[in-house]
Amino acid sequence: MNEVAPVILVVSYARISADTARDGHGVEDQHKVNAETAARLGWTIAHRYTDNDLSAAKARVVRPDFEAMVKALKSGHMPDGQPVHGVIVVADDRLTRRAGDYERFVDALTYDEGRVYADAKGPKNLYSEDVESMGLFGVVISKMEVRKMQRRARRSHRSRAERGIPVGGKRPFGWKADKLALEPEEAAWLAKAAREVIGGKSLHSILREWQEAGVRTINDKEWASRSLKLALWNPRLCGWRKHNGELVRDANGIPVVGLWEPIVTPKEWMAIDAVFSARLGPNIKADGTVTDYRTPSYLLTGILRCGKPRGDGQICNAPLRASARPDLSGGYLYQCPSKEMGGCGGTGRNGAKIDEFVTEVVLAKLEERAAKTTLEDASWGGEGELNHLMSKQRKILQAWQADQISDELFFPENQKMEARVKELRADRTRHALRQQRAAEVTGDVRERWNSGQLDLAQKRALTREALHAVIVLPVGGGGRRPFNPDLLVPKWRD
Repeated sequence: MNEVAPVILVVSYARISADTARDGHGVEDQHKVNAETAARLGWTIAHRYTDNDLSAAKARVVRPDFEAMVKALKSGHMPDGQPVHGVIVVADDRLTRRAGDYERFVDALTYDEGRVYADAKGPKNLYSEDVESMGLFGVVISKMEVRKMQRRARRSHRSRAERGIPVGGKRPFGWKADKLALEPEEAAWLAKAAREVIGGKSLHSILREWQEAGVRTINDKEWASRSLKLALWNPRLCGWRKHNGELVRDANGIPVVGLWEPIVTPKEWMAIDAVFSARLGPNIKADGTVTDYRTPSYLLTGILRCGKPRGDGQICNAPLRASARPDLSGGYLYQCPSKEMGGCGGTGRNGAKIDEFVTEVVLAKLEERAAKTTLEDASWGGEGELNHLMSKQRKILQAWQADQISDELFFPENQKMEARVKELRADRTRHALRQQRAAEVTGDVRERWNSGQLDLAQKRALTREALHAVIVLPVGGGGRRPFNPDLLVPKWRD
């Protein structure tokens, strides 16, 4: 091309160290390389896209800048109307590490004739089948390398678990910075709470007592019911450890004892585990519907995500929360939490308008794939086996706690029952979800949605059935602006 072509510049980082991100040298150096490349080719930089610290290899990771870039390429212009004719990529292995993303990128770039592309080695013709095939081959090789690294990491974590070595990260509540020695005051609170749970006291009562006494988390925040439950349900309390959701055991099926000091005995923790395990399972109504344990008051709570970039180039990605705002049409606002609450506090949108738009696109998607299969038998066939196993587990646990059976007999037998109970509970949940989909994702879903036949919990379940999340991109420019649905990026489930 002889004309000066506006170019989308993709700066796609996978990982940047805290020091580099703080001083900005990594970003500035790559921007300099990009500017030099554009000048050498006679191209003009229209925009820089940066997905910093967001892995291109993970299917569930949302990369807002990559999605915005593909959208701009497909349309041939930026949101402000500025035309674009190509891309410069800093590191092609950071642009895409999955074949599907690479194909989407190439399809968008070559949507019109005459688009240009360059990477660190220089310009390439992505209209050539050979070049496109080589790029796809590179993505496959990159994915293989990622999988090797993931396997090595998993082996390392497993090895540490089997040797009883504490995991990385912050110290757990109840232990000192070395994660081995007890923090006496915190450990005493945990021990007291553990024995109260075994004695039948509710988490709510324990939580209220902690709040009144000023007991704070290691991040100096108030305890919440969920965080307290997780702390008490953690087998670390008795010196054991879980890996991938399962107790780490030796060849005889007996849990491996860690190097840290325990707070309660194994028998006490097993009693806590029995209390909490008995409460597991979805909140299933008589009609098979799976609902939230506590249904939020607004449709998209926990589904909307803040897409505002941070100073280091990452998006905030915090779940937006809803709050009443009588001054707004509709009366409520979806807003990113403050920095103290884990968000950035910089994104807020009219809740009623977002609900209206997302409802429409979700209903359209559900209508497209309206169920064509007949509703299967509503009853689940595993209820009897599950109840029998849970009763048997309670009896064997009581016998072990009373020293009537040995560790060598109890742990292997209990492990088998735990595995089967887990399978049955998962199957029960899948069955209930199948019932819900077959009953609700039908051709008249719009009529039932709008007529009030579906309650909020059912609407949220259907929304989650269609969407992973909705990224709310920043408006920009300050002040109130008209509602723009283009700034909402749905992330659909397959």
